[in-house]
Amino acid sequence: MKVILKQNVESLGKAGDLVRVADGYARNFLIPKELAAQASGRNLKVFEHERQRILQQAEKIQKQAEETAAKLGGVICTIARRVGDQEKLFGSVGTKDIGEALAAQGVEIEKRNILLDEPIKALGEFPVRIKLSAGVTAQIKVVIVAES
Repeated sequence: MKVILKQNVESLGKAGDLVRVADGYARNFLIPKELAAQASGRNLKVFEHERQRILQQAEKIQKQAEETAAKLGGVICTIARRVGDQEKLFGSVGTKDIGEALAAQGVEIEKRNILLDEPIKALGEFPVRIKLSAGVTAQIKVVIVAES
């Protein structure tokens, strides 16, 4: 089935692309989630008019993501945790903890956009990547300190 993408879909393409996908994928996932519309003659004509609007919106989102990346460039996120022997943490620091610490600094980032390979389990400084938009990531420094 041919569909027109309404939004960027990571494994398929960008908004406005005409792609061929399996019928079930289109009917059960893309169309119900409003990620795509079936590429019929009428939809193609309507979508050509909307394509400009979608491209402008995507450009605006990209620009906002780049501005946010510039703001995040110098952010240092400090998190205090209880520490046991040999400077090992009780528990670990995950994406939720980092998201809450950033929110306390006035930066709202969804925890699913924080790219952390594995939870942090020791004291020190750690670089953490944040995905802001397709192709735009920022890196912050997370400092884990002992709770006093």
